[in-house]
Amino acid sequence: MPAILSRVFLIGLIACFAGSGDARASAITVSAAPVSSLADGCAGALAFESITPRQIMDFVKRAPAEKAVVTGMLSLPQQAQGPVPAVVILHGSLGINPGEWMWAKRMNALGYASFVVDSFSGRNIVETEKDQTRLSMAVDIADAYSALRLLATHPAIDSRRIAVMGFSRGGVAALYSSLEPFRKGVIDDDLRFAAHVAFYPSCGIHYASDHQDGAPVLMLLGGKDDYTPAAPCMAYADDLKAKGARVTVKIYPDAYHAFDRFTPLRTVPSATSARLCHGEYDLDSGRFTMASGAGIVSGGEAKIAAQACLSRGVTIGGDPVGREQSPALVADFLKSAFAKDR
Repeated sequence: MPAILSRVFLIGLIACFAGSGDARASAITVSAAPVSSLADGCAGALAFESITPRQIMDFVKRAPAEKAVVTGMLSLPQQAQGPVPAVVILHGSLGINPGEWMWAKRMNALGYASFVVDSFSGRNIVETEKDQTRLSMAVDIADAYSALRLLATHPAIDSRRIAVMGFSRGGVAALYSSLEPFRKGVIDDDLRFAAHVAFYPSCGIHYASDHQDGAPVLMLLGGKDDYTPAAPCMAYADDLKAKGARVTVKIYPDAYHAFDRFTPLRTVPSATSARLCHGEYDLDSGRFTMASGAGIVSGGEAKIAAQACLSRGVTIGGDPVGREQSPALVADFLKSAFAKDR
């Protein structure tokens, strides 16, 4: 990077790095006060402010919400020329694990900054695998956009080329943050993500809007995923395309959930899945509908149906094909997305 950016980065690193960035850790802890700007070139472990919305429409309408201080680990690539692209990385229901750090390193190797966000620790949450209602999915989207707003102030990062990547629960945020009502729930100007990369998100009960942010979307799915099945996401991708969105879907036929990881296949009996659920939350109208035995229901009946369709017991683990092929696919997708947004 240019000498002036190098000096800013080094000074900022000394001033800002105060916390646990150990790749073996499941949390990012920061002792310093939250920052609202990275104009000094700050990098490393840092805290920043977000919100904890309880209801989806409260978030979309910017109703008062509980403030939250969340943490993240910002890493800049060693070799860089001028302001570089960046990728916000969002974890799944068990919090940060080695997979997120692995992808962060891959982004740095491509010449991109990486920002791994810890949405749980600052809210005193350990996991949501057994009960996703402990934390609204809107929280992860709020954190994603709060991270985008923060990274856009960094002198070594190109604010027009910041993407979001997420896995499972984080994949939900990476996918649905492409909807314009969510962007406007946090962002005041025209700042937006340059691309959305969603690994095995949940699409059975999905968010919908006639307004997208215009950025390309990549969905990577497992053909045998019994946690967040591929079929509803394929149907959702078709809906997005019909509304003009640029969506690419890649399915690895023999892959289960978390196929990009190096963990062996295992059964998790306690994990809650919405694989049998079919519903839609329309962000434009605020109407929530669910399919049930009585047909399509809304309002209070939809909320009851959304609980009744939940089931437990899932399969999680790496797949050789998905694990080996997905990095190149993501790299090509981001290269194309960032090139168009220069």
